[in-house]
Amino acid sequence: MKWIRHLSADLAESAEIIGGKAFGLTTLMRLGLPVPPAFVVTTAACRVFLHTGQFPDGLGTQLAAAVAELGARQVSVRSGSEVSMPGMMNTVLNVDREDVERSVAAVFGSWNTPRAKTYRALNDIPEDLGTAVTVQKMVYGNHDEHSGTGVAFSRNPNTGEPIPYGDVLFGHQGEAVVSGTSSPLPLAALDRETEVLAKLTEALAAIEDHYRDACYVEFTFEAGELWFLQVRPGRFTGRAAIRVAVDLADADVISRAEAVHRISRHDIETAQTAHMTAATVLARGLGACPGVATGAVVTTSDKAAQASGPVILVRPETSPLDMHGLAAAKGVVTARGGPASHAAVVARAMGKPAVVGVQGLTVDHSSVNVDGRVILEGTLVTIDGTSGEIALGQAEVTTAENDPHLTRLLGWT
Repeated sequence: MKWIRHLSADLAESAEIIGGKAFGLTTLMRLGLPVPPAFVVTTAACRVFLHTGQFPDGLGTQLAAAVAELGARQVSVRSGSEVSMPGMMNTVLNVDREDVERSVAAVFGSWNTPRAKTYRALNDIPEDLGTAVTVQKMVYGNHDEHSGTGVAFSRNPNTGEPIPYGDVLFGHQGEAVVSGTSSPLPLAALDRETEVLAKLTEALAAIEDHYRDACYVEFTFEAGELWFLQVRPGRFTGRAAIRVAVDLADADVISRAEAVHRISRHDIETAQTAHMTAATVLARGLGACPGVATGAVVTTSDKAAQASGPVILVRPETSPLDMHGLAAAKGVVTARGGPASHAAVVARAMGKPAVVGVQGLTVDHSSVNVDGRVILEGTLVTIDGTSGEIALGQAEVTTAENDPHLTRLLGWT
């Protein structure tokens, strides 16, 4: 049986077979956008591995041949199930040829990590799907001063405003942005690499036109050359999703009926954005997901999961290991990371307020320190995921006036 597919613009396999990541890469190829050479090990091979603990017959030989044909000195080995599970499974970068068989097994095995199981339970993803594994030639965002990595949305994921939005880090590889371990620059910082920014902006428009929806991409540029590593339709907050749907209908990209169909009850319920008022502001960061939440400070995900009342999870940054804490908390605060960090992406998917990149914030086992001020665990705080403000105690909250985009959408129903 053939367990491997080489990615190309002509590949017609479904996401069920090659996973969402590889399916997105073939879409980019068909749009004529630059994608590093790659092949994918199918979800069927993963299901055999999960059942038996071993590669299916023939996969080892096919894998060695595919790696040789790729001709890359080093590769990345990335997961990609049919349904997107951002950050929940392993990614291995800078893999030498002889280590690819072992890395593929590690990614297969990460399907059953506790964080991945928690994510599937929260999002009603079937346990038996398995993941495909994309093996791709490395491009290096840390190559020189004209290299870097980033993520970009074709529109603002918090407001739906039709301008490109995202994070970029110069001199880093891809995981640095999405992990939240570094505090990135806004996408506009790419103006020092004018050709990269121009090509990225043009590509975002082409991808949005193809999907007829706002989109999200991960990219790397090496020595001034742009490469795309992932694409998917954007995951937006309720208010933003409503604006995108209405704007696309106004532009005759989709019909009004389709705009209504795209919006869930949850989108409508969360569209009335709340804001803090009359608050004693303790710190400010970047608002990564709108809304206001009040709770007691906890500094670990285990404590958040075990808490009997509402809590705010405060971390240096979050990772997939924090899924149980993010699920239990009313909101999240991180010292590092940007609007496309793990904490921001997961909070947005869960519809929970998030504040990231709080400068001057440090976290230890039982307290947090904000510019020299110690806040003990259990202290009540309120966070505003729009303004990025963190206040002591229970802050007063006001709800914004009706969103005109929501009013129009409801009129179409």
